[in-house]
Amino acid sequence: MKYAALACAAALVLAGCSKVDGTAARGSRHVWTHAGVLRVAVIEEPRTLNPLLPTNSVDGFIDRLLFCGLLSADPRGNPVPMLAERTPTESNGGISRDGLTITYRLRRDARWTDGKPVGSGDVAWSWRAIMNPHNNVISRHGYDIIRGIDTPDAHTVIVHLKQRFAPFVNTFFAESDQPYEIAPAHALQRYTDINQIPFDAAPSIGDGPFRFVSWTHGDRIVVERNDGFFKGTPLLSRIVVQFVPNEDTAVNLLRTHAIDYIYQASIETFPAVSALHDAHVVWTDMNGFEAIEFNLSHAQTGDIHIRRAVAMAIDKPRFIQRLTHGQEHVATEDIPNWMWAFDPSVRSYAFDVAAARRELSADGYRFGADGLARKNGVPLQFLLATDNANVTHREESLLVQEALHAIGIDVTIKYYPQAILYEAAASGGIVQGGKFDITLAPWYAGVDPDDSSQFLCAAMPPNGYNTSRYCSPQMEAAQRDALTRYDQALRAVAYGRVQGLLEGDVPYVFLWWQRQMEPISVDFKGFSPNPATESWNAWQWSV
Repeated sequence: MKYAALACAAALVLAGCSKVDGTAARGSRHVWTHAGVLRVAVIEEPRTLNPLLPTNSVDGFIDRLLFCGLLSADPRGNPVPMLAERTPTESNGGISRDGLTITYRLRRDARWTDGKPVGSGDVAWSWRAIMNPHNNVISRHGYDIIRGIDTPDAHTVIVHLKQRFAPFVNTFFAESDQPYEIAPAHALQRYTDINQIPFDAAPSIGDGPFRFVSWTHGDRIVVERNDGFFKGTPLLSRIVVQFVPNEDTAVNLLRTHAIDYIYQASIETFPAVSALHDAHVVWTDMNGFEAIEFNLSHAQTGDIHIRRAVAMAIDKPRFIQRLTHGQEHVATEDIPNWMWAFDPSVRSYAFDVAAARRELSADGYRFGADGLARKNGVPLQFLLATDNANVTHREESLLVQEALHAIGIDVTIKYYPQAILYEAAASGGIVQGGKFDITLAPWYAGVDPDDSSQFLCAAMPPNGYNTSRYCSPQMEAAQRDALTRYDQALRAVAYGRVQGLLEGDVPYVFLWWQRQMEPISVDFKGFSPNPATESWNAWQWSV
């Protein structure tokens, strides 16, 4: 294998590349186990460790080791209290009858690692920091409908909403849309903005199951057990998060027992990791998808006929077989078929190259001798922007290029590091800044079916994730119904309309629903990811 020598060199530092006997006697550990130490490989170095500034899943994974939100979720997506004593509901009085007031009671035993109690002031300040226009937060969705927060005492948070918002409890410092954790007000409130402060790279104060030790840029982040964690003493003494930008190397490190876990491994590695004797794959159904996203603010990709033609040019089963080894399932629209909001009556465009070319012809395009489609002499050309780290995305981009060439569209591919591709618009991010025609869009949406941060007009960057710049009066109305009705059955009807509009307007071509693959060592115990965050229960992990 191309990277075998590199993998062995790395493994020599950590565990040795020599062949070892993997047999463990009953009740004992394997000889390669580093007792109490979990070694994790991530493909991309995080951009920040500030719990209010994450821009990608790696940021969020590490943040959750160091900080907590009000609520989390179990592996089935059900809310689990963290800093909050209980989940606010209408029945327990946490949600007022008019749906405009949400009350949280905070635990009294939660403390920051400097000994100060975690209190209502931290919650209120964290909300204000998210809403601070000087802070480069990735999304304010669900936080921008708050009229104000009262803190009558250190353990009570009363949130007043401007309008009814059904996903609020799952969104506000919880596991839906953009998960944020509470930040320590006493450490950060002196700053006018938190974009580039020492805390972002060395958060010395946290309230999570682990505390920050070190960040060696280009190499690793180390955290150690927080003995004062309010959920109980974590079983692990230390977690080492290594930056391994090549997945072949990561697989070899798992094979040689130099690591215990490959975080969110690309499905491209499935044949290799499924063949490992001392590891296995944990599959997690996610509220997420893989898709081709259009930038509707550009002239050509803003044309519905062109988007329909692209949808008909994509052979989804072929993509899934080639890119996921048949392990994922064809998506219709964004909401996966295991969620209560899924509408089975919605269908997406069928693969039909001839029909795609007819769609372009009806739109005034003519095909030249070179096979390219032109209108008034202007060729149909796309810039496809994607990341340079994910093996699947590299192959997927080539498949998209090939499929669109078959219907006369010339596609140029440009690759970026994830930190630049998904950076906030104010900092020059490619996707948030609209510097693309199409992009490959991996998406994880949390435990609520709320997808308004992608499809509301007001959620265009920098206010949300509507990076397709899709804006439709019909979608606004459907989302309003979904967001203001707390009754689940009524919300499901609204989400059926949402999915139908996505089918007709095609701001995305949804390829498959995400079923995340997590390769772990047989010695890694207690790993039980929820549909939004793998590290939500890290205090229960052991090696």
